Amino acid sequence: MERPPREQIDRRQLLTAASALGVAPWLLSACAAPSGATRASASVSGQAGAAGSTIRRRLGPLQVFPIGLGVQWHPGRGPQGVNDLYASSTDRSAAIALLRRAVDLGVTLFDTAEVYGPFMSEEILGEALQGVRNRVTVSTKFGFDVDPRTGERRGAQNSRPEHIRQVVDGQLRRLRTDRIDLLYQHRVDPQVPIEDVAGTLKDLAVQGKVLHYGLSEPGLQTVRRAHAVHPVAVIQNEYSMLWRGPEAQVLPLCEELGIGFVPWSPLGMGFLAGTVSARTRFGEGDFRATVPRFAPDALPANMALVRLVQAWARRKNATPAQLALAWLTARKPWIVPIPGTTNLAHLEENVAAASISFSAAELTELDASLAAIPIRGERLSPPVLAATGVEAPPKR
Repeated sequence: MERPPREQIDRRQLLTAASALGVAPWLLSACAAPSGATRASASVSGQAGAAGSTIRRRLGPLQVFPIGLGVQWHPGRGPQGVNDLYASSTDRSAAIALLRRAVDLGVTLFDTAEVYGPFMSEEILGEALQGVRNRVTVSTKFGFDVDPRTGERRGAQNSRPEHIRQVVDGQLRRLRTDRIDLLYQHRVDPQVPIEDVAGTLKDLAVQGKVLHYGLSEPGLQTVRRAHAVHPVAVIQNEYSMLWRGPEAQVLPLCEELGIGFVPWSPLGMGFLAGTVSARTRFGEGDFRATVPRFAPDALPANMALVRLVQAWARRKNATPAQLALAWLTARKPWIVPIPGTTNLAHLEENVAAASISFSAAELTELDASLAAIPIRGERLSPPVLAATGVEAPPKR
């Protein structure tokens, strides 16, 4: 999630072979892994990730650095322009430099998707990871009806087996790799039984093209049905201090089945990082302009959460963004957030969140304060929200 330079927000309050997998070993390993990192505070210097670059935690069958990187970019102005969903921009060479810097800082999980661009994010990531591919975990997604030749969006979801196979071949070319470490179904297809999807991914695993797979924003029974065909490695849902919905049923299901969890939008689309005020209005091209919780009538009430995060950030000698990320990694030892950014300083800040830990008493106190703050407004616009929590049709 892109944020403005630190000096513009009060220096940030003084400162970020798979087919044989079994479930039980993942869960046991996850429970043995550290839930946080090693210090109670963090630096945001250029060396922030160096000391902690060997820190790892379990993410289902994977082992990765506690903070990943979301690569959700789209064409910007000019042939080299790169934009994110929140009105921030860079260019292709700077984007590649940022990804390579992330590797140097110890980041190992890079998350992207076919539809981001479409194709642009996968292409940039593939170029950036040349020479270091074996040091990292690459995750991407399929599931929307995108023309594999032109990138044209032709409709809503498409998880037909023949389409999945076609998409994966294109992704391997764009990512310049011989395998995808983690492939998600981006959204459940209401027209295709999940058994057909999981079976196709199992076949791709046998071929070595896809090592592990996951589901994003799925219905709970869809997860169980998919898992019965071939083990689900990771679920990716929105989760942050701003949206705690997964705590009720999704996280318990992950714990039961030994599935890792990746929160998208871990900084609440920049809200938790302190980049939004009660008077903020979002312009054309900014995804947040369509999100009810950022509407003018909701923002003033929701600022109570920002004030709480800022107070705790001062208490922990961290930035608000670091505090929000560290809170997520403290929830479970198998949670790995994937903040995105186009800014090198913010990348380093996010990575440094891996060095923040909480005592049990601190978490109890913080959680009680969070629970006392009601959030006004839905987390997504009605049409986008309608595609979440969908149950796949039954297999006939």
